[in-house]
Amino acid sequence: MLNLQPDPLGAPPLEIQSGANPLGTVIWLHGLGADGNDFASIVPALRMPAQTPLRFIFPHAPKRAITINGNMQMRGWYDLLSMDFTHRQDRVGIEQSATILRRLIAQENQRGIACENIFLGGFSQGGALALHTGVRFAQRVAGLIILSAYLPLAESLAAEKTAANQHTPIFMAHGNHDPLIPIQLARAGKQQLTSCGYSVAWREYPIQHNVSTEQIADLADFLRAHLSA
Repeated sequence: MLNLQPDPLGAPPLEIQSGANPLGTVIWLHGLGADGNDFASIVPALRMPAQTPLRFIFPHAPKRAITINGNMQMRGWYDLLSMDFTHRQDRVGIEQSATILRRLIAQENQRGIACENIFLGGFSQGGALALHTGVRFAQRVAGLIILSAYLPLAESLAAEKTAANQHTPIFMAHGNHDPLIPIQLARAGKQQLTSCGYSVAWREYPIQHNVSTEQIADLADFLRAHLSA
């Protein structure tokens, strides 16, 4: 039976607020092999205005065997079967983690944050899962923040996308020197999203598989622009 806890091993998500009485929530998913602490420092760096406080939730992915790393156990939202990220994808693992993400959204709803004020985002594998889940989610969310990632299960997007998030703003950012996830793969995902009618704010930066100061500033602008008052 699927364990729907944010972390089946029992570690609760890290939670940080940029101010009291948050108006919205950002659920941020880390990359392969990291954990929820990996992007905690992004909260003060975003310099969110006092009048638009946000709650940031950083869940920890379950530990699982990762095929491309010799079946080593590490935190990952799904298995990677090949360095060609679009080949032999772990649909079961992706859907299991999408269920975890949907549960986190529901928990925020119970705390008084409507879906339309919830951003889904992440870096690398976490960004890929946020994108996959967001375009298939049954209710509109505030926006999708996809850093150094790609569009997983792209072949099923047209059949599985939902009308609710057809017009949800998407911020996609990628380093044009990324040695891990080629920018061509990210561009292909962006093109497919655009072809399917999505509005994508695409940004490229002269960086590798990491986040830059300029990127954080652009992300802060995106959050401020799309948080409902």
